[in-house]
Amino acid sequence: MNRVLVTGGGGFIGKALVRELVSRGVEVTVVGRNPYPELTALGVRCLQGDIRDRRFLEQVTVGQDTVFHVAAKAGIWGPRQEYVAINVTGTKNVIAACRKNGVPKLVYTSTPSVVFDRQSLEGVDESIPYARRPLCHYAASKIVAEQAVLRANGDELRTIALRPHLVWGPGDQHLIPRLLARGRAGQLKIVGSGRNRVDIAYIDNVIHAHLLASENLHASGSGAGQAFFIGQDEPVELWSWINDLFNRLQIPPVTQRLSFNLAYVAGALLESAHAVFGKEEEPRMTRFLAHQLAHSHWFSHRKARELLGYRQQVTTDEGMERLVGWVGDSAGTVP
Repeated sequence: MNRVLVTGGGGFIGKALVRELVSRGVEVTVVGRNPYPELTALGVRCLQGDIRDRRFLEQVTVGQDTVFHVAAKAGIWGPRQEYVAINVTGTKNVIAACRKNGVPKLVYTSTPSVVFDRQSLEGVDESIPYARRPLCHYAASKIVAEQAVLRANGDELRTIALRPHLVWGPGDQHLIPRLLARGRAGQLKIVGSGRNRVDIAYIDNVIHAHLLASENLHASGSGAGQAFFIGQDEPVELWSWINDLFNRLQIPPVTQRLSFNLAYVAGALLESAHAVFGKEEEPRMTRFLAHQLAHSHWFSHRKARELLGYRQQVTTDEGMERLVGWVGDSAGTVP
């Protein structure tokens, strides 16, 4: 792995991946819709463009030996056509560009949401089928995109899909800031029993998994054409973990409760109202979010350990210490 292209290199995972690649002496090109001066300062070649533009991808993949496809439209609210255009068409464009220019290795950043089918998931492995009734356009589009990546695997193009869950840590500008903002505003309620356990994935461990996936594709290829769940060694009790974080940051703990059924109905009503009135902002509650907050969703990482050699590099406790330190240092920019 000497010349690497990273799509979505300006995002949380992408930026951390780029920094690690640069530290290893890899020649990195980043494509994104915005300029990234902090990456340019590291010697990274940053090109502005859109993964929906196939010709653009065909130009920038020339001479690359690996592509990390991290770019995606995330979130759980927005027009279906945007999710399809970016997550599905964009991914198919990446695959086509790799094939046209002989790029031999492709690592795709997927999500465990592709298997979430409205029920608790406890210790399941990658044999679990894709969700048949996804509750948001994000999950539905990532299912199609991941399937395309895995089907593309072959002698000329080896592919792997990674499914990190709830990625967190210093540098996050989405999950943790939103959580803190809602906590400080007193807008959070424990949904369901409050005892549900979930997988979380510290950012350093996610980057470690991406590099292991690339190394596997460049070596034996034993993981080629397959998907892998990625996370901490042990799941956490979601609401206890949130309240531990809040306690360390002197934010009042979440104590108010809401039944899952009530949260689900509220989510359905809010989704309908937002759709009718054309509201672009994400509803405070959705059906998908109600399920995620109330149910367990944690996964076996045995396959990643056995085929990729994955081991968490940063424990949950150490990650928490680093996160709290970062939030304190970034008090002016993190809500």
